Amino acid sequence: MYHMNNVLVIDTENCYRSAERKAARYFSALYELVKSKNYASVLKEDFKQWGQKHKSSRSWLSWLTGYNRQSRSAAQGQRYIEWLEKAGKLDDYLDRSVSYIYLRDLGKRLNEPDTQARIRTITADVKRMLLHSRADDQGQLLEFISLEKVYRWAQKEQVELAVIWVIGKLKQVADHLPAEMNAEHAQRKLIKIIVGVVMHAIEEMDEAVPPAERSQILDEAIRLGYCYGLTYPFIDDLLDSKALTEQEKLDYAELLRAALSTGIVPDLEQWTGTDNPALKFIHSELSEAFQYVKNVQRPETERLFLEQAYVFFHAQELDRTKQMSNKAYSNEELYIPIILKSASSRLIARSVLRAKEDEEFDRQTFYYGIYNQLADDFADMLDDKAAGAVTPYTYFLTYRGERTDLINPFELYWAVIAYLLHHVYHSDEKTRDVMLGRAIGGLKRFKSKHGAEQFTSLMNSLFVGNDGFKLQIIQLVDKADDVDFLDKLIRDQLVDMLKNEQQQKQAFSEMIQRAREQFNAALLLEAKEVMLPVKQLLYDAANYSLEGGGKRLRPIMSWVMGTQEYGLSDVALMPVLRSLEYMHTASLIIDDLPTQDNAATRRGRPTLHMLHNSATAELTSLLLIQRAIYEQSSLYSFDSTIVLKMMRYSSQKAEELCIGQLMDLSSKGKSLTLQQLNEICYYKTAIAFEAALVMPAILAQVNETEIAALKTYAYHAGIAFQIKDDLLDFIGDASLLGKPVGLDIRNNTSTFVTVLGHEGAQKAMWEHYCSAMDALKQLRPRTMFLKYLLDYIVHRNQ
Repeated sequence: MYHMNNVLVIDTENCYRSAERKAARYFSALYELVKSKNYASVLKEDFKQWGQKHKSSRSWLSWLTGYNRQSRSAAQGQRYIEWLEKAGKLDDYLDRSVSYIYLRDLGKRLNEPDTQARIRTITADVKRMLLHSRADDQGQLLEFISLEKVYRWAQKEQVELAVIWVIGKLKQVADHLPAEMNAEHAQRKLIKIIVGVVMHAIEEMDEAVPPAERSQILDEAIRLGYCYGLTYPFIDDLLDSKALTEQEKLDYAELLRAALSTGIVPDLEQWTGTDNPALKFIHSELSEAFQYVKNVQRPETERLFLEQAYVFFHAQELDRTKQMSNKAYSNEELYIPIILKSASSRLIARSVLRAKEDEEFDRQTFYYGIYNQLADDFADMLDDKAAGAVTPYTYFLTYRGERTDLINPFELYWAVIAYLLHHVYHSDEKTRDVMLGRAIGGLKRFKSKHGAEQFTSLMNSLFVGNDGFKLQIIQLVDKADDVDFLDKLIRDQLVDMLKNEQQQKQAFSEMIQRAREQFNAALLLEAKEVMLPVKQLLYDAANYSLEGGGKRLRPIMSWVMGTQEYGLSDVALMPVLRSLEYMHTASLIIDDLPTQDNAATRRGRPTLHMLHNSATAELTSLLLIQRAIYEQSSLYSFDSTIVLKMMRYSSQKAEELCIGQLMDLSSKGKSLTLQQLNEICYYKTAIAFEAALVMPAILAQVNETEIAALKTYAYHAGIAFQIKDDLLDFIGDASLLGKPVGLDIRNNTSTFVTVLGHEGAQKAMWEHYCSAMDALKQLRPRTMFLKYLLDYIVHRNQ
């Protein structure tokens, strides 16, 4: 590494060539194993010993319950965990799963006493968490990997701000990703990297580290994990996608090369993709991430980080730009970039943390990477072949008839396993158990996904001249048991969850948009007779306020709960929906008056008193309140006693809203406590949320226990909503909000931001989010609407 004109520069040529020579020596050793077929004889004995522990013997519990693990899907995750516990298999399942993570991600030797102790501790913790985790109706482990669980962990470790930050970042990535790319895939990869870097940070820490220092280390690890993880969606996946033209890919690759070789990200104007908003976001986010990683490095670790990052990038580029039409790639050209990129990706995860040098970790990780890569390439082989992608498997299957010199990648895969077991891990029994279990489990998954016929065909193509070993492997795939791993289950759950949530949110969004349009059409006041001009003026004023483009959140909440949750007729429920919006609009008109909030605009338009005058605004609000009572008294489809009960409840809530507004007005210019602010917010905001949920519940004659849970949910959701409003007034975008920002400060109003500060308000919002989610667990709703509503509340930008 050297400096040129005060710009940090690494010698990219020598840096890569040095790594390439090391990879070439490793590849040569693997090639000798393949050529001599020694790997087969070595592994036959390993599998013979391994198979004695993993012979399938379906337990009496399987027959009794009819549970067939071969047919299970990710949707049955929690039920599978419960079955493992009843069958007495959960401890072994978790032990090998945690051991595999220590082997693959943390580069640990499984025969070391300290590592074994850590594995036992974590296995016990994970078991406790899994058995206390609540599944949804399909058996998914949603609670185990939910936002509220993550935030509760953040509170325990005092890293709430880092977790809030990364949740927002993950949403931004999904929102800004080009349409040609898969948002769920990008989020999953990012989450995996973040977790991996955090695990490294935890393992590097001494148990005697003070709590404040531990929190600081974890905070930094979360941010570093995100920054490093961005390279997967925003570099690897982007360059593999069709979001860029071929010229844009070349220009983008050169921009990345320049950043890694100089330590400075070039301006976006230096390449041709500048007119694409998504690419502007990607460049901005990558620049920020790159600078953050650099800023936390020491001089000696900065060099290591840049060199490893360059090796990773260049190897990835060599691999990515291969063309299937080129028949002349040598074995070295096919495999050496794979060795380098698969090793570097894991080495970087540790170097970004400025971890102290560990030659043993570096050595094991360097040799280990290709094992995972070849396993992943085997799993994706058919998809890669259909896409025309060049991998060792697709290239071999395409040209094996013409190129007798090509190494069979499946043979190389087994040679890597033999090399690792006996040359790197020195024939350790636990490592053998984990690695061979992973290998057989991967083949089982492939066979289950693609069918026995396709699997047999591939085995015949890839096993040539090794009939004895081939038969042993096929028999183990058919008969071996206990080869499942928790990380695969969680990955499937996470993929399904992200995909399903996106689909369901889209479906809900479309449904709500249709409902909003229908509701808007039924909302306006219509003259049924010739009216006096002053009455027409009041109707016009009311309709002006009703047409202001509101979100219609409260009536939509009532509509979803009434129709989707309780099965009420949407036609019969319409008077309730109108009454809620009339009451809400009346309250907004009053809030905006000069004697109260003195707002000049609402929803991007002049407020009613600015358009007319204060007297007209006041009378219009009174008119809307009376219309709300009129609508509620028109609920002819319901029992009159129930309607009266609902109306009494509604009038009580309206009274409490008035109390809340007076509390708010009386507090202006005063410094409030958090308790006072929560009380005002409950009366001003949460009460309206509660009414929207409870009114249809009363009509549906829901029991008091469920109504109490709805009230608890509404309390926390309402306060979270108000905190988000305060945050948006502090840092929001006026063009999106439809009103000026900074009104609270100008009016000397106490808000959650002024009382708690920006960071404290964020924490409080997420605390209420988690409490609302806790209330939902008591409800067990039939729809996901209330969860999506909470997500909308905390993530909205208007």
